[in-house]
Formats: sequence, structure tokens, C-alpha cells
Amino acid sequence: MTDTSHKAASQTLREIASWQPGKGSADTDLLPELDTMVARSRDLTRNHGIAAGAMQTLSDNIVGTGFRLSAKPDYKALGKTKEWEEEWQAKVEGLWRSWADTFNCDAAKGLNFHGLTTQIFKSCLINGEALAVALWLPDRPFATTIQLVEPDRLSNPNNACDTKTLRGGIEFDKYGAPIAYHIQKEHPGDYWTGTASWERISAFTPFGRRRVLHVHDVSRIGQSRGKPVLSSIMPMFKMLDHYERSELQAAIVNAMIAAFIETPMDGESLNELFGGSSDDYLNAKKDWQVKLEGGSIIPVFPGDKVAPFTPSRPNSAYGSFVENLLRHIGTGLNIPYELLLKDFSKTNYSSARSALLEAWRYFNGRRQWLADYWATPVYELWLEEAVNKGLIDAPDFYKNRYAYTRCKWIGPGRGWVDPVKEAQACQIRMEIGLSTLEAECASQGLDWEEVLEQRAREKSKLAELGLTIGEQKNVEDKEYPQRTPRFKEERFAIDMSGMGFERSDESLYKNGYAMLNLSQLQYTTDSLNNNFNDETRGYISTLEKGNYFKKM
Repeated sequence: MTDTSHKAASQTLREIASWQPGKGSADTDLLPELDTMVARSRDLTRNHGIAAGAMQTLSDNIVGTGFRLSAKPDYKALGKTKEWEEEWQAKVEGLWRSWADTFNCDAAKGLNFHGLTTQIFKSCLINGEALAVALWLPDRPFATTIQLVEPDRLSNPNNACDTKTLRGGIEFDKYGAPIAYHIQKEHPGDYWTGTASWERISAFTPFGRRRVLHVHDVSRIGQSRGKPVLSSIMPMFKMLDHYERSELQAAIVNAMIAAFIETPMDGESLNELFGGSSDDYLNAKKDWQVKLEGGSIIPVFPGDKVAPFTPSRPNSAYGSFVENLLRHIGTGLNIPYELLLKDFSKTNYSSARSALLEAWRYFNGRRQWLADYWATPVYELWLEEAVNKGLIDAPDFYKNRYAYTRCKWIGPGRGWVDPVKEAQACQIRMEIGLSTLEAECASQGLDWEEVLEQRAREKSKLAELGLTIGEQKNVEDKEYPQRTPRFKEERFAIDMSGMGFERSDESLYKNGYAMLNLSQLQYTTDSLNNNFNDETRGYISTLEKGNYFKKM
């Protein structure tokens, strides 16, 4: 009988008896260890190629070439028409691009909105969180600007201990909502930093405008700071790094040894040979040099022999062992092994597509998270200024803030494993009403209205120049969900007269069973059996009719 109802809670099982983790709150478990995890995460990303590649893969698939705004005001809630929505949308998106595509959106004038988004997301991956402050700089075309801040600067004033209302540099009210952020004026890691000082920045202005954007993933209730994405697999990643370097060093050492020179003479024999001292022999050995090259003849001392060296590195199980570890790491990062290593050589189309579809579920979830907690709040800040400047007509904006700021963000396209099959599937989905042109274009990082407008311009230009481009015709006999491709028959006549062949008499191969395939052999065997049975029955009939045999 066990000591507990659940074996997971056993205190006597030797395998888990020493496993006694603490049970603290989210911040108690995280905040004291956060600095160490962040430092190790940065070190892995700097110095391990696979870790750096994984961060770049996540960034490329989630942020990629950037987020494109698609304003979607709730025209029904605002009592407007669809035509008003389209007109309002076009104007807002045009003004947004004039701000987001320039460096004026960055307080440091070094990045556009895409660059800011990339830095925010990479900071969330490596540091576990990202921090930005919304500034008001009246000398810019739009006074709304974003100042990125390293999360290391977010800390309690004078490095004071955490309290119920002040944890990790963030002040909270009794409901757990952030009130203010304490940001150190200089990075604590700068060598020129003197006496540390902090600035308290309110989370919102008195009239409700957001001042601080703190982007982090909350995995537990009450968690005030984020943790690096590598946290759960960091020990395995580092041990893999040690193992790979040790294996490589061992292989290099093994490669440097070509052969051993062995001598059967012991110390006493050497002393007798050299008059009581072996120093002359050893000195001669040191001065003796042989360069190993192809076809070399190696001279050796009397009695010596050359013993070849068989290296044991790299280990024969090295590849499969490392692959297993990388699959574990890929699972922890929610990246398929093939995508983590950029290696699809061991997979087929179905497996690759399944792996990429699973990855894209994660990518789409992270993309939506980044849009909700970063892109949309920044858009709200900008839109508020544009409305107050009179550039955009939005009556009762503060009363209907959600209806006006409702939007979607179009990220980079997911690409196609097989373009033909994907395009056919896209067409089928739209024809049977399971999808729309907007959804299909968005999956490829395109705006459907821009696509249609561009196609209209191209058709007009083709008509103007008298050119035509073949369009796909509807196939009347197609059936869903399966399609059968049809191909025209083509015959090729190959002239083989110049190859010097001489035609042989076909009668030589008429009964050449050795030249038949299995199907032809089976057919011939059946024919021979039938002929044999017919001849046997005829012979028996002849004997009976000739009265050679009579029944008794």
C-alpha cells in the first residue's frame, strides 16, 4: 500500500522522494530569479547558433515584414453605413501609414513602426517582456511617439524589497491593476552609471490616455513580470552546448593524431644499447621529424613499428542523440524540429505540411497576442491624437472608443508547401462558401482590396495595349472534394538508326520465356496447363473409343 492516494504526491518513492519544489505565488517564484534567467537567455541567444536561429524563426513567422493595419470600425454600433465605413477606413489607413512608415513614430528616430514591433517582440522572447513609454513631442508631425525602454531599468526605487503594492518596479492598486512604473534613468549595467535614480511614470494620464506599454505573457494569476521563452529548456540547451563543444574538441584531437610509433625495447635494453644511458636515444627521437603525405615512406628506428590510430570520434550515436535533444527543445519552443533546424530532408509533403500547420497555430496565436497588447494600444494612442487634431471625423470618440479603434492586423503570409495544391484548395474553399477573398489574402499577408484594385488596373492596362492573359476556365465536370487531373497524350519519335543496332530475327525470341515478365509468365503457364489438360482428355477419349480398355 502506498503512502498517498496519488503517486505524484508520494514521499517514499525513491524516484521522487527528493523532489520537493516550493509553492510560492507567481511573483515570489519569479521575481528573485528573473535577472539570472534573463542573463542566461541573452547569453544563449548570443553564443548558440540554434538558440539564435530559433529566436529569428519565431520573429520571421510572427512579425516578419510587419503588421499592416486594417481599420474595422463597428459601423453598426455607431449607426453608420457600410459605405461610410469603407470611406473612413481608407482615410484612417492612409494617415496611419504616414506616421507608421516613417521614423517619426520612434522617439529616437531610429525605427519605424515595423522596427519597433520587431524589437518589442524579440525583447519578449529573450527578456520575457518589453517596455515602451508613450511620449508627447509637439515638434513632430504627430506628437505621439514611442520610446523603447530596456526592461532591466524597471525596478523598485533604491532596489527596495518587494511589497504588496510595489513589486518588480510596478505599483498596483488593491485590484492588481498597475498604477505607476518606476524606471531607472540609466541602465544598471552601464559602466558610466553613477548614483542610481528612478522616475515614476503613471500608467495613465488623468484623462485616461495610456502612458506605459508593458508587454508580457502572463502564465500565472498575479504575475507582474514576464519570463524568457527559453526558461523551461534552458538547462538542456546549455548542456547540449557543452556536449557539442566537447564532442567537437575530441574530434579535433583525434584528427590531429595520425599514427603511433611503438618500440618493443624496454628501458634496460635502451640503456644497454646506448652504453648505459638512453638520453641520446630520446634526444634523437625528439629531433626526428617525418611529414605524413600520400604515398610517403616512413623511416623508423631499429625495432620500431608504426601502429595506425583509429579515432573514436565523432561518436556513432552522436547524430541521433543530438536530434532527440533538439526535438525536445523544439517542443519547448513550440517549433517543429524541421523548422527549428531548417531541415526538411527527412520528411515528405504530408509530414511537412502537418508540422507547419501545427506551427502556424502557435504563430497565429502569438501574432494575435502581440496585436492585442502592442499594436492596437499604439494605434489607439495615434488615433486619439488624429481625432483631436480634426484629421479624422469621429463624433463622441471617447464615448465610443472601442467602436472607432476596432481593427485587424495583417501579418506576413504563411507561404505554401505545394503552390498548386494550396491554390486549388483556396479556390475550392471560396467556391463552396467556406472562406472569403479577404481571409485568403490575409493568410498570405495581402490586403484583398489592394489586390482587387491592382487587378483592375492591370486588366485596364492590358485592354489598353491590346494584350490578353489566359485566365483559368471553369471545369464543368469537376467533383468535390476530389479532382482528377487530365493530360493530353503525346508521342515522341526517336531516331535510333545512328546507334548501329541490327534487327534480329523475331522468331528467335518467339518462345523466349526468359524475356517475359511475371504477368506474361503467369499467362503463358495458364495457357500451357490448359493445352496439357485438353490433350490429356483427348488421349483418354481415344483409348476408350478404341476399346483398348473395357470396364469389368
